[in-house]
Amino acid sequence: MVLKSEQKYRSWVEVDLDNFISNLREIKRLIGPQVDFMQTVKADAYGHGAIEISNAALKNGARMLGVANADEGVQLRISGIDAPIVILGPSTAPEIDEIIKYNLTPSVSDIFFARQLQKTLEKAGHKLPVHIEIDTGMGRGGIMYSEALNLIREISRLANITLAGIFSHFANSEIIIPYNDRQWQLFSGLLEELKRLGINIPIRHIGNSGAILNYPEFNMDMVRPGIMTYGIYPAPDNEAKASLVPVMSFKTSIVLLKDFPKGYGIGYGSTYITNKETRIATIPVGYGDGYPFILGNQSEALIRGKRAPLVGRVSMDMCTIDVTHISGCAVGDEVVLLGKQGQEYISANEIAFRAKTISYEVLCALGKRAPRVFLQKGETGAVEPRLRRIFVPDEEKSISRIDNIIRHCFQARTHNEELGDAIYYEMFETLFGKEDRQLELRSCFRYDIRIAQLPEANKSTPRADAYFQLSTHVEYKKTIRNNIFMIGCASDNAQLAALIEDPHCEYRWILGHDDDLVVQRDFKVERMRIDGEDIPITETKKTNRGYEVWCGDEKLKKKINCEVKIEIEIVTKKAKGNKSFPVYLLYPTRGLEINFNYENANLKNVHEESFFAGRHPQPSISVSKGKFIDIKISDQEWIFPTSGVIFIWDI
Repeated sequence: MVLKSEQKYRSWVEVDLDNFISNLREIKRLIGPQVDFMQTVKADAYGHGAIEISNAALKNGARMLGVANADEGVQLRISGIDAPIVILGPSTAPEIDEIIKYNLTPSVSDIFFARQLQKTLEKAGHKLPVHIEIDTGMGRGGIMYSEALNLIREISRLANITLAGIFSHFANSEIIIPYNDRQWQLFSGLLEELKRLGINIPIRHIGNSGAILNYPEFNMDMVRPGIMTYGIYPAPDNEAKASLVPVMSFKTSIVLLKDFPKGYGIGYGSTYITNKETRIATIPVGYGDGYPFILGNQSEALIRGKRAPLVGRVSMDMCTIDVTHISGCAVGDEVVLLGKQGQEYISANEIAFRAKTISYEVLCALGKRAPRVFLQKGETGAVEPRLRRIFVPDEEKSISRIDNIIRHCFQARTHNEELGDAIYYEMFETLFGKEDRQLELRSCFRYDIRIAQLPEANKSTPRADAYFQLSTHVEYKKTIRNNIFMIGCASDNAQLAALIEDPHCEYRWILGHDDDLVVQRDFKVERMRIDGEDIPITETKKTNRGYEVWCGDEKLKKKINCEVKIEIEIVTKKAKGNKSFPVYLLYPTRGLEINFNYENANLKNVHEESFFAGRHPQPSISVSKGKFIDIKISDQEWIFPTSGVIFIWDI
């Protein structure tokens, strides 16, 4: 098979998302509808590409994601993933600032880290969920089970930390042995003691891939499948218990063919000597690509549907393969080092056996210099660039750094589209992030504005004929961080700026200073809904930053750190002498529709002036003269903050 012209890579990793989704369906069948699952995506999703795998998992039922450290969590956040992300290993004190900013969920194993986390959270005015890891016999991360109760009691008294989860990890779950039962007894015994003491930790999890197959009775609230989601059985004895399909293939192509006489040495040290006339194919893969050095003179590759032995040493960047027996072999032929070609298949377990290692290491290492090509429904989809998989920005906000990013972005766009994409994600965070809290992203933004004459019931108010009634309906999707919200109405720009800085302020309005306007009467929040349910107004008050309408509901706590649809309806007045209405976007937003309806206001010469910034900032505009103007930008397009539109008219 000749390499497709659009895949101009020395080597590449194909990730079959259909097979990955099939494995998730099998896992959901095994655990049943009452058990959630956390998709483990540490180590770049075992080498498969953490960003794409995470998105596919979340679309197919994953409740949260598991990573190894804060950097891996930041990478996912910057890519636009809002779901809960749990750091499965012990976190370090230097990671705390990033954990808070990017709303990551750390695993806590000692009280010193918990106290430092509490101190930093208190200073920042934030709360954060944590999971407690219990060492029941793994002998690695986690607090010793005998000391866990005291740790949990003390953490439960820390005001800014929420005990969201508790877990342990099996040391030998791929086989059925009494040691696993002992670990389970220790963990379940601790949970019983917590229950007796009235300490409720909502999410309990211990089951990894091996436990899902061998110990379904240990599933609890959630399981953490890893290797099996990628189509690899934890042990050969597990194969009868689930139907899994491999997800990853590692491929390259022949770059050179040469014919050698008998007695010719191949590669460093001449560890292979030809014993007859031999045709040797050179491929551009070596141990620098994660292909193990130990496989020299041991492994095989697939070419034209046949197995061919690897001969000579594995070099840093090249290998040599005996293709004498493969008729018609040519430069450019596809070479499969991991995966299927024709009827032949080389598995990660086969490579691991030959390399004297485990399949986990094979998947994590193979093709580490290669792009991931994602396949779905037989088609090549996104290609995840090399840099995006390993690139995580720091928090320096200097002008020189921004200038450097922009300059290199243009250079990259000229020469390398993949690098340009990677830098684009960093620039997005650098330009629009805030030092004190995580970048807020919104999607599916819709704003319906209706301007009309005041209804009869309101015409008794002072100078009623000088005002229009303005009804607005705004809706969008975002990840919520709290169950309490505030909608603010300012009378001037200073108050408006103060409202914008409050993380609880979900929406803000400027009514303007006018002696005839009474904010409590002329600014009304008619309704706030989240995911279709009304959220009650709990308090209204005037403060030095304006008029505040507070809404909230205890039921929303279960939606914290989840994406929700927010809808807000506001009715207010607008002075007729002000012949414009602006709509500004304060946050990076993906997709919008703004409808300005004026058919009941007798406005003349209505037009819009739009100013949208983004990759593709041109909106589509529909006009019905005398009735409305409608502005749309696709849900696939990002719009940068401070974009917007101003509607202008005559009376």
